[in-house]
Amino acid sequence: MRALVLVDLQYDFMPGGALAVAGGDATVPVANALMPAFDLVVATQDWHPANHGSFVTQHANASIGSQIELDGLPQTVWPVHCVQNTRGAALHDDLDRRCIDRVFPKGADARVDSYSGFFDNARRRATGLGEYLGQRKVREVFVMGLATDYCVKFTALDAAELGFRTHVIANGCRAVNLAPGDEQSALDDLRAAGVQITTMGPGSSARSRLRAG
Repeated sequence: MRALVLVDLQYDFMPGGALAVAGGDATVPVANALMPAFDLVVATQDWHPANHGSFVTQHANASIGSQIELDGLPQTVWPVHCVQNTRGAALHDDLDRRCIDRVFPKGADARVDSYSGFFDNARRRATGLGEYLGQRKVREVFVMGLATDYCVKFTALDAAELGFRTHVIANGCRAVNLAPGDEQSALDDLRAAGVQITTMGPGSSARSRLRAG
């Protein structure tokens, strides 16, 4: 079984959103084209309370992109984004939800951020994604979405650590790039952890590559 993991294809990460990723909306048609080629499709969804500790509004002397400590962990400060039950937290309307088997929310604990779709950053709580994939006999996962240098990276690293054969679909991702080179550094870290970086085209070409892989 092979699964496609769609990471945080939400409005706040799209152009015009609170934490906009340049070109983020270009990932949606890639997702729609690839979903039919997979046995199982899941999505992750940032789902923050309004007082999340990573938000700049919670720190009087912090600025967006600066580094703080949050409940004992290093933390990047972000704009308020993906607040529960807001438009910014919604998955993009153009995403074909009929193909998504389950959505896994993350980041609901105000005391810890959650980049990975599997665990929070402190690994105190699992989202249930790992167990869900295991129950369905998934052996190989393909990760795409937003953003390459944060939630895609840590989702893929955790997938590999959990024993899944893991790929990142590079043409289905975009990066925040808070600092120049962050995207390339993320890809280097992924390769070093044994994650395969690949590209996939739409339609029949995706199916043929999956069967051959």
